[in-house]
Amino acid sequence: MTGLDLTGRTAIVTGASRGIGLAIAQSIAAAGGNVVLTSRTQESADAAAAQVSGNVLGVAAHAVDEDAARRCVELTMERFGSVDILVNNAGTNPAFGPVIGQDHARFAKTFDVNVWAPVLWTSLVTEAWMGEHGGAVVNTASIGGLTLEANIGLYNASKAALIHLTKQMALELSPKVRVNAVAPGVVRTKLAEALWKNHEESVAGATALDRIGEPEDIGAAVAFLVSDAASWITGEVMVIDGGQRLGDAPLFRSGASLGV
Repeated sequence: MTGLDLTGRTAIVTGASRGIGLAIAQSIAAAGGNVVLTSRTQESADAAAAQVSGNVLGVAAHAVDEDAARRCVELTMERFGSVDILVNNAGTNPAFGPVIGQDHARFAKTFDVNVWAPVLWTSLVTEAWMGEHGGAVVNTASIGGLTLEANIGLYNASKAALIHLTKQMALELSPKVRVNAVAPGVVRTKLAEALWKNHEESVAGATALDRIGEPEDIGAAVAFLVSDAASWITGEVMVIDGGQRLGDAPLFRSGASLGV
């Protein structure tokens, strides 16, 4: 499909040393794009870059470090001459338990990485390239930003804020820059291990498509959203959850089997 051809375009993917971020980098590279991926250390950035085929560069840049972020954008411009795509994927969840049980340090870290960093990186790439030449931004949110769950309320609140900011920035940066978000469900990543690792069968069984997500599921969706195939999509949140939010799949299946 020609709309998914990203040849000649350059993407920065934050938090791409593993999991969803690495899969996004791989999907963009597979579509022909140049990829700059970031991680906290140069060692992990280089290790991730080694797993991506094509024109790729690993850069050490903690998502909330403004100087490091600016250097990364500058390096991207020097190496490839443009920043056409930004994927704000870096995320964290240091807070577990009721919202009122969290301290300021955990609150600040959660919102700094999950909310402030996407604003920071988007502003930098807009200033460096997209504001004049156009581009596409995708934020990695979560279905948690669209619902309520026990013990991860602070994380979900940060993702709800990111969803709101996605829509806000889509209007502020229109018409040249498209801004969208993906909202994954339970995906096989280290960050989400508590949600699936010791009970994957039950989680998968309650899902319409009868499995948890794989990082590649999200990577493919992001490659679509940053491509010309999605050229009339902005300010949207693509839920990618295998039908997890639809309800208790076994209950519906049993009804169907009885002809109800």
